[in-house]
Amino acid sequence: MHGPSFEDGGVRFRLWAPAQERVSLALESSGSLIPMERRGDGFFEAFVEGLGAEALYRFELSDGIRVPDPASRFQPRDVHGPSETIDPGSWRWREGWPGRDWDDVVLYELHVGAFTPEGNFISAAGKLDHLVQFGATAVEIMPVADFRGRWNWGYDSAYPYAPDSSYGRPEDFKSFVEAAHGRGIAVLLDVVYNNFGPDGNYLSLYAPGFFTGRHRTP
Repeated sequence: MHGPSFEDGGVRFRLWAPAQERVSLALESSGSLIPMERRGDGFFEAFVEGLGAEALYRFELSDGIRVPDPASRFQPRDVHGPSETIDPGSWRWREGWPGRDWDDVVLYELHVGAFTPEGNFISAAGKLDHLVQFGATAVEIMPVADFRGRWNWGYDSAYPYAPDSSYGRPEDFKSFVEAAHGRGIAVLLDVVYNNFGPDGNYLSLYAPGFFTGRHRTP
């Protein structure tokens, strides 16, 4: 999977949809419907000049069904809503984080939704001093990849590259990481790449070969 890439003058979109004859890019921010060019190996591609960050879009399949980007970086309206273009290069990370030796790690497992009453990245950053006080030197963030609804443990997400909107925007997560580093706390992220949650997962409509019937899990 390959999400939108920011290039000089616009944004390039790609979707692997080998089961589709036609795919169009639906820019919901402007109402435009742009046919995508079929490339090799089942990929469809479109370059949109003048487009930037925070544009809402979906892909329209041959039968008219519109689906989010499986490689979305942000789903502001949850798993069935449009995807949003996010430019990761626009964030300027602060320099100076030296890392930590494993021998120095005192690990605290943190669920963003349960760590504070607000349940988001910004409020979690405001509580990091509590972890410093009892000696934690690293936090392991339980999976934050986008899932349906407000509450979830994070192990059945549908968009592995999009932090769930109930926790905040991608830049809020980056702010949390910088706040932790500023206190000498390392950040590890728990990720789940071996399965997709059923709600919001549209891959079977345009890329059924992604799945196999050889193995079964609950």
